[in-house]
Amino acid sequence: MNLEIPATNRSILAARGPRNVVDPWRPYHFLNEPEFSADGVIDDVSTIFLTNRECPFRCLMCDLWRNTTEETVPLGAIPAQIDFALSRLLPAKHVKLYNSGNFFDPKAIPTANLPKIANQVRHFATVIIENHPRLCDARCGEFQTLLGTQLEIALGLETSHAPTLARLNKQMNVDDFAHSCELLLKAQIRVRAFVLLKPPWTSEEQGIERAIESVRFAFDCGVSCCAIIPVRAGNGMMEQLGQQGLFTPPRLSSLEVVMRECLSWKRGRVFADLWDARQFADSPADAEIQFARLEAMNLQQEAIVM
Repeated sequence: MNLEIPATNRSILAARGPRNVVDPWRPYHFLNEPEFSADGVIDDVSTIFLTNRECPFRCLMCDLWRNTTEETVPLGAIPAQIDFALSRLLPAKHVKLYNSGNFFDPKAIPTANLPKIANQVRHFATVIIENHPRLCDARCGEFQTLLGTQLEIALGLETSHAPTLARLNKQMNVDDFAHSCELLLKAQIRVRAFVLLKPPWTSEEQGIERAIESVRFAFDCGVSCCAIIPVRAGNGMMEQLGQQGLFTPPRLSSLEVVMRECLSWKRGRVFADLWDARQFADSPADAEIQFARLEAMNLQQEAIVM
């Protein structure tokens, strides 16, 4: 396939490998992690990666489908997963319910389970979920009312570079993102954004520039927290793009440049996504020191120079 031509759902699905075996009654992963909070202190966060039906938006770069089901999970399975994780995690002030897609997709999280979920996590100061901008509507405010605590919704902006965003098969544009932010902020819901570093069809320098501009755009939309995610291979489609010379992973030094610039603005929290990030080190010898600098920037929210 010539991937200069925009990918489609069909071509993205055709490039995939197998899914992982998952249990609909268990989260596929959970952990406690420190995070610099909106209050300006480092708090523990319980992060639960819920097992549920795959996201219907087939984003070109996504590999989260690997840990999803092909059918909607049984009623009660999501609350059971949350109970399973919380009973095994140390106490934390905040919780992330990440579900490899969209919290308000009823085929992923059955609507009938929302009151139970709200009761399970209402004791946390902040409940952070993820959702596609086009699935943000009155249900978001209704869920915050059910919670009785601060809801924060993470939206995938990916990039504010409109031509690239259109080619990612995200099925949204920057106006959709801005509209969703406006709706959520009116409901007193906090917004964080996911921003990609060096998506396909992007040079290293363009990757840096466009990630910075994307964070700026997100803050202009009222987002209070941005997570920068280095684009990686591993979903089949990215390998095809790499073979055609249309994608190479970013360098950790590029992630450092983006972090230093965006943190210097003091407009909101900025985090580097460090999941398996050592693979992006400029050289094996640099991996640990680069990772340590980025980890320190995450926790201190201050630019750290080499």
